[in-house]
Amino acid sequence: MNASTKQNEGLGKYMPLAFAAGIGSMLGSGIIVGLSSTITVWQDGLGLDTTQVGLLSGILTFAIAFGSLFGGRLADKIGRVLFFNWINLVYAIGAVICIFAGNFTTLLVGLIIAGLASGADLPVSMTVVSHDAPDDATAARLVSTTQVFWQVGVFISFICAFLVSTMSGATGGRVVFAILAVFAVIAWAWRVFSPTFRRFHEEADARDAARPATSYNTGKTSVMKVLFGADKKVLLTYFLAIVIFYVGWNLLANTWGQFQTYMFSKAGATQSLATGLGIILNLVTLVLNIVFASIAGGKYRNKAFFVGIIISVIAMIAMAMGGANLWVIVGATAFMNLGSPLAGEALYKVWTQESFPIEIRASVQGFINGFSRLCCGLFALITPALVLPETIQATMWCFAAIVVVEGIAGTVMIRAQKKYGTDEERQFAKANA
Repeated sequence: MNASTKQNEGLGKYMPLAFAAGIGSMLGSGIIVGLSSTITVWQDGLGLDTTQVGLLSGILTFAIAFGSLFGGRLADKIGRVLFFNWINLVYAIGAVICIFAGNFTTLLVGLIIAGLASGADLPVSMTVVSHDAPDDATAARLVSTTQVFWQVGVFISFICAFLVSTMSGATGGRVVFAILAVFAVIAWAWRVFSPTFRRFHEEADARDAARPATSYNTGKTSVMKVLFGADKKVLLTYFLAIVIFYVGWNLLANTWGQFQTYMFSKAGATQSLATGLGIILNLVTLVLNIVFASIAGGKYRNKAFFVGIIISVIAMIAMAMGGANLWVIVGATAFMNLGSPLAGEALYKVWTQESFPIEIRASVQGFINGFSRLCCGLFALITPALVLPETIQATMWCFAAIVVVEGIAGTVMIRAQKKYGTDEERQFAKANA
């Protein structure tokens, strides 16, 4: 039996874990797109003013950010598996509050609860998946597979919002959040009651116990002490490269995620055309995420990164030169959707899970997620003014520069990982020194 066959068998065995974690990613994108695509429905049904509409979107973004910032640290204190098992029940409670919301305040409370849970789930889920995987290659493919579910959440939310758009009042928005609540309960029950997952957790703990003792896996671990400890040069290089790469990527992704329909509409598209184009373009991204998941643990991953960066730069330049022409924007967005999955969030997740000791992964990824979300939340305050026909060309030239910086940071990360190795490789080298 060759190595490739073994890897495929291992991946198949652990795929249910990736699916259970992936539903959490789907819920994360689902609540963002579910709200943005039904916000006018909520506005009409609850009689919200423009300020309240802005507050709902803004506070949801910050709730997800704070969940990411502090969820990983809380999970490290109370237990990652315990947190992983129960966090989606908290999400479901928030979604149910939204379903029965009769006013702005109740809807806001539900969004805050669900947003905090959504932000907290992602870094912890990635850490549990990578921890339970038997090796780096399997972990990379499983973690990247969860990104497919993020895009599925976007796709489903667009479809659901389209199907319920003719319902009266806030009914359409309530239906979308009811669907999210059902998926959250499914994820909670699957994680808590699955004997298969319990076995994966126990096997991973046994592998940890068999590892040689290090300063990381004995007693309580301080993130700062690890980052500035004996491996400071290695870990800080990884940390800074990943932060710069992911913040840059997320600024663009969040802009298109929240304002793509707005951008198309301002360029002359009708609401139905803008929404329909969103569905088609997200389908392209979904397919590319599936492709990336198949190569995430292999030799083509780094080549795909450079292809993705080049495509993204070309897309930004095309939009900058095309100005406010609707079909130039649509075509460039489609082209960008080809590159973004190859050099985007899935790769960021894999890099983070591969590079840091298991004891601090959830905290590190939670911080990067949260910091990035905070940056995106602040940037979103001015984004509508930046994508108007009279400003979009200058904005796209700036975005092209951001992609270049993102590409430089990613290149530093790739070279550093080749030089210093993954966490698993470093631990193996120390054990055999």
